[in-house]
Amino acid sequence: MTNKSFYILILFLSIGFFSISAQTRKQLEAQRKKLNLEMKQVNNLLFNEKKKEKNALEDLKDINKKINVRVKLIATINSEATILSKEILNNETKIKNLGKKLADLKKDYADMIFKSYKSKSQQSKTMFLLSSQNFYQAYKRLEYMKQYTKFRKKQGEEIVLQTNIIQKLNDSLLYQKRVKDTLILSEKKQKAEIETDKKKQEKLISTIKKKENKYKKELQNKVKAEKKLTARIDKLIRAEIARANRIARTKLKSKSSKKNEFLLSPEAKALAAKFELNKGKLPWPVEEGLVVRRFGKQPHPTFPGITINGTGLHIVTKKGNNALAIFKGIVLNVMVSSEGRKNVLIQHGNYISSYNNLEETNVKKGDNIKTGQRLGEIFTDKISNKTKLIFVLFKNTTRLNPASWMLKR
Repeated sequence: MTNKSFYILILFLSIGFFSISAQTRKQLEAQRKKLNLEMKQVNNLLFNEKKKEKNALEDLKDINKKINVRVKLIATINSEATILSKEILNNETKIKNLGKKLADLKKDYADMIFKSYKSKSQQSKTMFLLSSQNFYQAYKRLEYMKQYTKFRKKQGEEIVLQTNIIQKLNDSLLYQKRVKDTLILSEKKQKAEIETDKKKQEKLISTIKKKENKYKKELQNKVKAEKKLTARIDKLIRAEIARANRIARTKLKSKSSKKNEFLLSPEAKALAAKFELNKGKLPWPVEEGLVVRRFGKQPHPTFPGITINGTGLHIVTKKGNNALAIFKGIVLNVMVSSEGRKNVLIQHGNYISSYNNLEETNVKKGDNIKTGQRLGEIFTDKISNKTKLIFVLFKNTTRLNPASWMLKR
């Protein structure tokens, strides 16, 4: 990531975050907490482990991820601080207006008490009643005295109420100012750290440029290897669908089925329907993880002209963690790569979930699987010390974006 692209990223994210004025402070606070958690995961999963061998391209990818999260965090803090400033100003205006109202109330009350003091004696009240010209006037004067006493009481209660409101607003104002001060300090810290990350980023870019051809070749070889593995998985799935359909035709006494689509029994149809109903609510295939490559085609962040195809989600997790089944189903197959990595394919009606890059597996072909069941330990690269699961989702042979099916994190 060059300096120019870095500043474009900051500008883009800042515009995006500051334009969302409809967001409440509560929403922004939740977003800030989420980004802080993501930053913690970035540090723990990408930077905590010591690497046996340094790879500038991988290191640059990690530092870019860190910078991107930090930029989002700074933008969120800014938005939250802006809303807080408005709330503080609004509170100050309320306190000022309430203070004026309280002063007026106290003045009115003082005048009323003074007038009441002049005629406070029981004798004065009695004379006021006895001096009435007739019974009706005496009754009206008695009612007036009762209303006057009631009004005095109400005025006193109103003063207490307004005093309490002002006190609560003052307390709220002090809290808001403390929160804002904390946010400002947090923003300064993030800005200082992003400058440190930027220096590391520039150093890595310089290293890569010196050996650009070497890194390009390595990357192209890696892309070719991924394409080869993808083609192998696709071929295996097509073969498994054909095999399953041959068995299904015998049981269901049906001769028709679309090419590369499962011929489903009533039970399998029901399972697929349940799977579809859980779209956006399915659990993640790891207990804790950080997505380092998303689904779909995307340009390589360092080398223009090289496209990366994300067949699913690449999720970095803790060493020793297991892949977890996202839904109940049957193990369609357990594939082993030339490097010895294992890939578990689970069928959920006409949907398939794929858990690739496992060190070992706890399941075998044909096993019934429950939601959340451990499928096997995820492989940890001994050079980079990264533990990464490649999670792919299919409907028949069509790849789906797993992020839209999982619970939002």
